[in-house]
Amino acid sequence: MAGTDISKQAMMRMPYYLRYLRDAEASGASSVSSTAIGEALRLNSVQVRKDLAAVCSSKGKPGSGFNVRELISGIEELLGYNSRVDAVLVGAGSLGTALLSYKGFSEYGMNIVAAFDSSASVCGRVIGGREVLDASSLEDFCRNNSVHIGIITVPADVAQDVCSELIRGGVKAIWNFAPVKLKVPDGILIQNENLAASLAVLSRHLKNMSNAANG
Repeated sequence: MAGTDISKQAMMRMPYYLRYLRDAEASGASSVSSTAIGEALRLNSVQVRKDLAAVCSSKGKPGSGFNVRELISGIEELLGYNSRVDAVLVGAGSLGTALLSYKGFSEYGMNIVAAFDSSASVCGRVIGGREVLDASSLEDFCRNNSVHIGIITVPADVAQDVCSELIRGGVKAIWNFAPVKLKVPDGILIQNENLAASLAVLSRHLKNMSNAANG
């Protein structure tokens, strides 16, 4: 399959390519050049051409570029957007509620089938069309429903326990929003979203700009 050996960095760029290509197709474009994509996304056109060649069986043609529909199909297949993957979310607090309420995950092939929480005041609530279940049933639910993605939005002090329970239930990939480094066995993919670290980078940037302006 095309894209089998694609780098992690290239994989991270694919959703941006896909958004650009979907917009291009919607506007009536049937082909697009790597130069145009590079300029729009502020990327090197040589890198763009290399990335797209990994998901497109026909190489970009000089003067006409890549076929838009073929690129869209190739990227969707690579990212798994054309097939549904079930996920569960653990931790129905403010962040968890926001993620459950987001309607766009289905566009990317992910379907959150259930939410879990350990708080009696939260269990039983319906958020984003899903009833919040008691966390005590998490492992059995994942195993019985062949869930492969777990989303963790719990406090840091319980995140590792939740992660371990998800893995015992058969989950193969973890999307972690808890501000802690989780330990997982070989073969389990973990994607960390550290909001505190991202905010620190933004704050540092603003501070540097302020110091430069005042210096």
